[in-house]
Amino acid sequence: MNNLLSLIAKEYKMPSGTSEIIIALATPPGVSAVGLIRLSGKGCIELTEKLFSKKLSSKNSHTIHYGQIISNLEIIDDCLVSIFKAPSSYTKEDSVEISCHGSPFILEKVIKLFLDIGARPATNGEFTKRAFLNGQLDLSQAEAVADLIASDSDASHAIAIKQLRGGFSNDLKELRKKLIDFASLIELELDFGEEDVEFASRSEITDTVNQISNNIRVLSDSFNLGNSLKTGIPVVIAGKPNAGKSTLLNALLKTERAIVSPEAGTTRDSIEDHLNIMGTKFLLTDTAGLRDSTNKIEQQGVKITLDKISSAQVILFVVDVSTSSPEDTWIHLREIHRPKCNLLLILNKMDLYPSLEPKSYAKQGLIATEHILPISAINKMNLALIKEQLVSLVNNSEAKHLTMITNVRHYDSLQNALKALERVADGLVNKVSGDFLAMDIRQALHYLGLITGEIHTDDLLENIFSSFCIGK
Repeated sequence: MNNLLSLIAKEYKMPSGTSEIIIALATPPGVSAVGLIRLSGKGCIELTEKLFSKKLSSKNSHTIHYGQIISNLEIIDDCLVSIFKAPSSYTKEDSVEISCHGSPFILEKVIKLFLDIGARPATNGEFTKRAFLNGQLDLSQAEAVADLIASDSDASHAIAIKQLRGGFSNDLKELRKKLIDFASLIELELDFGEEDVEFASRSEITDTVNQISNNIRVLSDSFNLGNSLKTGIPVVIAGKPNAGKSTLLNALLKTERAIVSPEAGTTRDSIEDHLNIMGTKFLLTDTAGLRDSTNKIEQQGVKITLDKISSAQVILFVVDVSTSSPEDTWIHLREIHRPKCNLLLILNKMDLYPSLEPKSYAKQGLIATEHILPISAINKMNLALIKEQLVSLVNNSEAKHLTMITNVRHYDSLQNALKALERVADGLVNKVSGDFLAMDIRQALHYLGLITGEIHTDDLLENIFSSFCIGK
């Protein structure tokens, strides 16, 4: 189906623009009960009438009509046609959705018939791009559409829904309004520069700049958690060779993802997979055992392990209680300990030593008793404890109530806006002239405008919407 549509797109190549009628399959390729074809653009309702058995242009918007797609007196399919009249549609243009039977042959034939009478194939994300260009969505909301389609956990879904409903956009609009308010006063001062008039109190401007900077900093600081909730909280399973790391990974995933062997040092590279626990997605990484080795491949594996540990938000340090004493374990914990990383000590093979006291591995300032979990990976004993601890370490309830940044482009723009405001703050302290203050304020407004699309370039839009699926 995709190959055929690509060939059709080449055959019916037309210049891009929002005045043309575009068409695309909105459901995944393949056999299904129903397939949905979308059209958008001025005249698409009248165009549909040429192939549909009923008149549509006189019908009300947001109505559904049963009939047949007909070509040269041949019935192609029975279908339902939904019409949406501008501006009350997703794209704010006249739009049509045709629900056919989900035969790839039928869907391809219907699309080709529309191309023959004047429609053209939609490009990636073109329906959402038109919604943005026509003022239905701002750019951050348009990006949230793609995030919503890709969401695969409660947390990523909650973040995308909040952004799509304008949570992030509203925060930015408020920040931009405050900036514009006092930027206009600075610009007014420049108009009366020869009269040495001060319309904007420097102390009030300083307070405003500090407040806006703090708000931007809070948004920017949410990126690490927000992006992790979207892509998966990075969790590294580390420990000495043969501690049971791969067995633990397999047990948590309920599949034989990693090779398990009694021979030490079997895992030479990192193995990653996702695990969804109570609506939060985690990215689990099984790593090579930590030990000194003369084997160059194993040395490289240990280096990869240390790199993974340095970027992890949670470390599951697995210990074989039959071979590692508390004192030996503490040495390794000190080597991998990082202040902003959550650490859980997993005491493995506890089924063989039921009388062992887990708290004997606790050490003040290094690992607390509540973060020591006795398990048996091979018998799947107490795995629920690990899952409960992982969820408790990540408060994903924030995703449902706070505005969170998940997009690298948004994060970079916020960082640049913050730098511009820092220059404004320094300029106020050093009593620089208003024209320099105005220049930096305009820079801050520019970067905030890039996020919402109030300032955009064709290259930026092409980069964003090219990642969308066709038909959205």
